[in-house]
Amino acid sequence: MTTLAVVRDLRDVRAPAGPDEIAAFETDVLAGFVLARAAAGLSDGTVSSDVIHLEQVRAWLGRPLWDMEPPDADEYFGKVLRTTAKGMRLSRAQAIKTYFLYLELRHKVEIHQMTGRVVECPIDEVNRPRGRQQAKLRIPPSAEQVGRLFAGWREELSSCRKFAPAARNYTACRLMADVGLRVNEACRLDLPDVKWDLGLFGKPHVRHGKGARGSGPRERMVPLINNAGATLRWFVEDVWAQFGGDHLKGAELHPMQHSVSSRK
Repeated sequence: MTTLAVVRDLRDVRAPAGPDEIAAFETDVLAGFVLARAAAGLSDGTVSSDVIHLEQVRAWLGRPLWDMEPPDADEYFGKVLRTTAKGMRLSRAQAIKTYFLYLELRHKVEIHQMTGRVVECPIDEVNRPRGRQQAKLRIPPSAEQVGRLFAGWREELSSCRKFAPAARNYTACRLMADVGLRVNEACRLDLPDVKWDLGLFGKPHVRHGKGARGSGPRERMVPLINNAGATLRWFVEDVWAQFGGDHLKGAELHPMQHSVSSRK
């Protein structure tokens, strides 16, 4: 007759960790989380934002986050964050879910050995804050739609109350659509920046291009494709003089920066 033998866990059995050891381990775990998120390609700002969310929850809980249970999450999101903005609630809940996923993948066994606790995310389908944080798909307008927009805008120029500012706005927006300039780049473009004799169509010198990673403005030359040169010449020859005696002010596009920005 076959009998069942007693199964013994061959893993090392250790005494529960003390407060100092748990505090040091908690610090190491958070540092590892930051490094893992950086390795995933997230920006420093995004990682820092997640850490701030976690620290806020940790300060409220008063103990390591892996001790957080669904009733704790119910109280936190149902009372503490009850009146906060929806985006804040969603961001904080997502930070908690990501952190617990990291704990389960990397440190579940260690935490169990040190504390006897089985890591489990306290955010579930019942208490998860409602809403989604997903990037919205942006579909650019078709060439036909862009053409119809500027055709109607051009017709309105003949009857607008102030022709010169309206024509300047139209010129800047056409440059953004035809050449691909950003709002700030178009608004800060001056007449001397336009090099009419460069290349096949002429090129404006963008002196205030967008920088990256704190590098500061990046300059570049942009070809006046899509008949953008004709739009600029019309502005210089037919509109510029209507700004009065201050030709330099008329040549610059940046005085209408606020009106262009409102159309974004």
